Amino acid sequence: MTESATGFTEVVLHDPEKPNQRSCPAWGAVISLALGTFGLVTAEFLPASVLTPLAHDLGITKGAAGQALTATAIAAAISAPTMAMITKRLDRKIVVWAMTLLQILSNVLAEVAWSLPIFLMARVVLGIALGGFWSISAALAMRLVPSHLLPRAMSIILTGVSVATVCAPPIGAYVGEICGWRAAFMIAAVVNAATLLVQFITIPTLPPVEVATFRSLLDVAKNPTIRVAYLVVLLVASGHFASFIYIRAFLEKVPALDIETISLVLLASGVGGFFGNFAGAFLAKHSLKAVAALPPLLIAIAAVSLLTVGASASASASAIAVAVWGFAFGAVPVGLQTWMVLRAAPEQAESVGVLMAATFQVAIAAGAIFGGLLVDNAGIASVFAYSAVATFLAVLTVLVLGPRET
Repeated sequence: MTESATGFTEVVLHDPEKPNQRSCPAWGAVISLALGTFGLVTAEFLPASVLTPLAHDLGITKGAAGQALTATAIAAAISAPTMAMITKRLDRKIVVWAMTLLQILSNVLAEVAWSLPIFLMARVVLGIALGGFWSISAALAMRLVPSHLLPRAMSIILTGVSVATVCAPPIGAYVGEICGWRAAFMIAAVVNAATLLVQFITIPTLPPVEVATFRSLLDVAKNPTIRVAYLVVLLVASGHFASFIYIRAFLEKVPALDIETISLVLLASGVGGFFGNFAGAFLAKHSLKAVAALPPLLIAIAAVSLLTVGASASASASAIAVAVWGFAFGAVPVGLQTWMVLRAAPEQAESVGVLMAATFQVAIAAGAIFGGLLVDNAGIASVFAYSAVATFLAVLTVLVLGPRET
């Protein structure tokens, strides 16, 4: 290990003399991390699928219920840049187990919540797990497989995100309607418990190593290109989450769809997001500016389409607009990460990733807060207007200040 100028202790993965080099990949552990990402993403966005019955049962407005996402995002934004440092003396497998235990606790608390404060407490616990897991996930993948297999390992881990995006919204909406919204959180807790069992069995001992310091994070934040990229993250993520958490309520009120149709529309969004991940990866190979600008443009178009078609929209038209939205947002992370990590600061990839995770969560919180205020004071259509404006501003930012093609 060597100390870098950015404050990292670097692990030379290609050197067989180093203890973190693995000659045999630990695929079981990699799959267990994919299960972890599936559980995290499912739990993070589950309130959007059961928003209406959740708000009714707790006796609160839909805007107040939407703040569950805010609580999670704020906790995750704080946890992301700090958890790896706080746990730097712990075996990394213990940290992963702890994050999964927090997921279980969060979902159980949500299932038994009898008031909004208890439900928000559950979401804060989830946020701590969310930030803690994402702050070390890439470093874990580097230690579980030989360096030449790292891309495959990361793709497997992120498959959990894609599968959750496809499955969680429609299943959550359907289970919430048939068995009650609390049952959806209990099912998530059971999935977490199964994940923890797999992690107990598969994750090897991973002694702690040094991570980025706050100084190195500040150094990255001073990069002008990174600042532009983070502005795009704030605009796109806040625009998306200000309205998408209320997509069920919008579809119930404006096109007036029944719960079975809404579940299918949410499934279309998840499938779109699944393929959007691959489309973003493909486009990133050819044009960084296109992969950064096209997804927010499609989100803006989808938001305007939902607003302008309005009550005359058929189920198929709504499904198409929501699927396009899901497809576009699925391409956002890969596009922005490629821009920042590969072009803006390739030598500081870990610090860039930590700050991106924190920025993303701040944007989620800001979008959820602003969206809740708009829903309660200006009507549910207003959040979709904000989404269109914010994402279009992101497009302009990319075109004017974004990555230059080489």
